[in-house]
Amino acid sequence: MTQAVAHILEKAEQLSAPERAELADRLVERLAHNMPPALAEAQISEVRRRIADVESGKIALVPGAEALAHVRRIVAAARAAN
Repeated sequence: MTQAVAHILEKAEQLSAPERAELADRLVERLAHNMPPALAEAQISEVRRRIADVESGKIALVPGAEALAHVRRIVAAARAAN
C-alpha cells in the first residue's frame, strides 16, 4: 500500500458509516467509468440473471447479518489456518 493510500484510508476510517458508504459509492462510480464496455455489459447481464433467479424463487436471499456472520467465520478460519 502506498503512503498516499494509507493516508486516505486513515482519514476514511474517521468518517461516519454513512460518509464511508458515500465515499465507497463514489469510488466505485469512478472505477465504473473506466471499465471496458464488454465487462460492464457482462456485469449488467449477471445482475439481471441474479434478479430473475430471486424473483422466480430459484434462489432465496440470506439476511445481511447472517451473510456477514458467515463471511466472518470463513475469514477467521482462514486466518487461524495461517
